[in-house]
Amino acid sequence: MTERYDLHCHSTASDGALSPTELVRRAHEHGVTSLALTDHDTVAGLGEAQIAASATGIKLIPAIELSTSWQNKCLHVVGLGIDPDYPPLTDAIRSLQNMRIERAEKIAEKLEKKRIPGALEAVKKAAGEGMITRTHFADFLLSQFHVSTQQEAFDRYLGAGKAAYVSTTWSDMAQAVNWITQSGGIAVLAHPLRYKLTASWMKRLLAAFKEAGGQGIEVVTGRYNSDEIRTVAGYATRFELAGSVGSDFHSPANQWVELGRLAPLPENIKPVWELLGPQPQSVNEALV
Repeated sequence: MTERYDLHCHSTASDGALSPTELVRRAHEHGVTSLALTDHDTVAGLGEAQIAASATGIKLIPAIELSTSWQNKCLHVVGLGIDPDYPPLTDAIRSLQNMRIERAEKIAEKLEKKRIPGALEAVKKAAGEGMITRTHFADFLLSQFHVSTQQEAFDRYLGAGKAAYVSTTWSDMAQAVNWITQSGGIAVLAHPLRYKLTASWMKRLLAAFKEAGGQGIEVVTGRYNSDEIRTVAGYATRFELAGSVGSDFHSPANQWVELGRLAPLPENIKPVWELLGPQPQSVNEALV
């Protein structure tokens, strides 16, 4: 059987539309054989996902997507093959959750000043036990008919420099990479072109990421075209980083991004999954 990897996706534990069980089942239906659930700053969905993965025969890779700061820029680092019970990582997750709650309160205050009340209560209810993200606010604005699309919510209210934007200093990137690697995982820079860095800034970032212990970069995502894949593959080669592939799936409503629907990793790029050893038995036990 041909292996099909998808090493970046989200469930209702953060800002995804599907529960961990529904997500795993959908991945199975689309031919994925190895899946990494990479919810934002939380591992809360991994236990449920592992039960579903065992039932469907999918290999679940315990993972997370950490929000980090570097040079006053927000960057996302995926941790693949982590130990979700590694104490410094669990401490960091608690801190990040508190930061997200504080940010949510400030966003809600700004929306209130724009005569849009009730946002905080709505997003807390929508997130449940999961992490509150800006997507929850976008969904709220959409449900209240203040915008007609999620993207419009970011363009008018939630994006950088907009009326309800709140700048947040997340965990230091090098520290986040250290949490991942010390827990036994592989640190991967997520969707590197999304940050809209110049080539010189990208080279500075990748040098710092590599020096911190980062080992991978997302070469293929659900949105990259062939030119973008070639660009990132060039960075992977130059900085000797393994290549990852991930849809960054959030919702079935987005017809352009689907679990497992990914271009192949360029042949000259070392696959990140070759760096992933067998998971410790204690990790698998902790997930069930």
